[in-house]
Amino acid sequence: MQTKSPYAVNQPVTKVSIVIPVYNEEKTIHHLVRLVAEARLPDGIRREIICVNDCSSDGTGAKLDELPALFPQVEMRIEHHPVNRGKGAALRTGFKTATGDIVLVQDADLEYDPADYMKLVSPIVDDRADVVYGSRFIGEPHRVLYYWHTVGNKVLTTFSNIFTNLNLTDMEVCYKVFRKSVLDRMELKCDRFGFEPEVTAKIAKMRPRLRIFEVGVAYYGRSYEEGKKITWKDGIKAILTIVRFAFTK
Repeated sequence: MQTKSPYAVNQPVTKVSIVIPVYNEEKTIHHLVRLVAEARLPDGIRREIICVNDCSSDGTGAKLDELPALFPQVEMRIEHHPVNRGKGAALRTGFKTATGDIVLVQDADLEYDPADYMKLVSPIVDDRADVVYGSRFIGEPHRVLYYWHTVGNKVLTTFSNIFTNLNLTDMEVCYKVFRKSVLDRMELKCDRFGFEPEVTAKIAKMRPRLRIFEVGVAYYGRSYEEGKKITWKDGIKAILTIVRFAFTK
């Protein structure tokens, strides 16, 4: 039987904050937020949705401002960056304003399915975990797309595992879920896609040691023609970020 987590400062869990960094997603954001608002959560758990517009150059900002009226039944907060700063910076803005006991990261591009929320948050609600990672590589449905992207993700995950001594299968996955008390102890710095290796390195170093779970999630990836943004250059930056945070306190 597992002992109670030292990070479980607000038991029982009553609210999940879902933080959505958004950049140029005017075509998907309303549908995505509808899925988030309707996704099943454990009994008794409320949700708040925090959308952070990272200075989109299309009509995303206006679409976001319509959301509170469209979903009056959901606690909703909309933040706007005056300049484009990147996914990591948008997440920091969302984390700072989150009021839930649990914080869940959700991308705005419909590649990930909010129907997976139950399995993502349950290990924390049941006090079996402090951090939960999704994984696109352990058996759930996924769209068949780019072979070299899969290879790149697995190489980055292996490289990260070497330095963190974790046995993750998908370090770069969007779906990461944290106790708010864990995030409050971190000073995150990366502004762009370096958030993934940075936060992984920092949870691996945190003491007392965190209980980290990984669960399979569905993945409906987009092609570049459909708006996918990450490129091989971000992979190179991820390698440099892994090394950077492996040797910093």
